Amino acid sequence: MGLLDVLLGRSKPVRPDLDQLFGLSSAAITLEAASELRPTGLGSVCFAAVEGGAFAEIQQDLRALLSVESTRDSYGYTWLQSRHEPTEVTDLVTDLHAVNSALEAGGFGPQLLCSLVGFRDPQGRRVALVYLYKRGSFYPFAPLPGEKRDHALELQVRALVADDLRLEADLSRWFPVWGAPGMAS
Repeated sequence: MGLLDVLLGRSKPVRPDLDQLFGLSSAAITLEAASELRPTGLGSVCFAAVEGGAFAEIQQDLRALLSVESTRDSYGYTWLQSRHEPTEVTDLVTDLHAVNSALEAGGFGPQLLCSLVGFRDPQGRRVALVYLYKRGSFYPFAPLPGEKRDHALELQVRALVADDLRLEADLSRWFPVWGAPGMAS
């Protein structure tokens, strides 16, 4: 980073660290111990779709190897969703890590956007812990009906998992992921 970058307030982008995903297992334990939020057993990886044989082959291999489901959202992004028993968070996180790693190793890292793991409480409140690939950080997303957010729950979850995950400090980067597979409505 040069002097001009410092003067203009630019910062060097954080490199993705996919091993950060494994922190989701301890965050799940923390959420279960400190709140009523429990893993749903659902998680997903979002990426910008790419055309071509190599990309299609990676997707096909992932679907066969990990039994992930592929869907496209209303914004045109592709999601690979994994399902496990809610008690098998480590297996779910391993699947998400494998999907991200395979896409990255295939040269498709720039297309990776985020990964998430869903949680729910007995009252039906939902929250996802979202990993921003390009920022190397996590944030909570708690949707409400009508494309609204439960900001209080998001801040509560942030406080609870602060010791488990590298959290995104810039709240303007806590992007909504409306209708994301893995959120379980």
